[in-house]
Amino acid sequence: MSTASKIDRRAFLGAAAALGAAGLALPALGQQIPAAPGTDPAAPVTTGPQHNISSFRMQDWRPHFENLANGAILCDLTSRAVHFWSADESTYRVYPSSIPVSADLTRTGRTEIIKKVEGPSWAPTPQMKESNPSWPDFVPPGPDNPLGTHALWLSWQYYRIHGTHDTRKIGRKSSNGCIGLYNEHIAELFGLAKIGTQVLVMT
Repeated sequence: MSTASKIDRRAFLGAAAALGAAGLALPALGQQIPAAPGTDPAAPVTTGPQHNISSFRMQDWRPHFENLANGAILCDLTSRAVHFWSADESTYRVYPSSIPVSADLTRTGRTEIIKKVEGPSWAPTPQMKESNPSWPDFVPPGPDNPLGTHALWLSWQYYRIHGTHDTRKIGRKSSNGCIGLYNEHIAELFGLAKIGTQVLVMT
């Protein structure tokens, strides 16, 4: 690897870490949420901002979706939580998530899963590259990849629900538009979601 490439890589990783450090404290986790990776599920959960607690309890899908055809995913940006319901209502999950760093990077509304990739590669969008010219044009699957171990492509161009190797980002404003989950959680959601699973992103 050339000296210039090493510098570019360090600059890219440093910028990514800085984004991960931005934002607010981690949200409180309720009883329905899977334990954070690397923790003891039986250990008491540290309470965070009180306004988030209710969002991590079981939610009803009916206020948000007409039906559960192909399953449904609700990305609640206010509580920084991702909810999943299976089509037959036998499976419900809720996960803490990262959210976009600013309103101009945030898109809300209805979309769906159009592609599922295990071991995704990553490339910056033209806007990202313009703002960060030192960032690499392409990052292969692996520990430096911003998309983590799995990614769900949405019908909106450049938008994904994906994992992250930087666990500091979860619960924070830390993305350029995507919704990030712990790698263990995106792996589970990846197995549950289908092509055509409906998605609602809301504030």
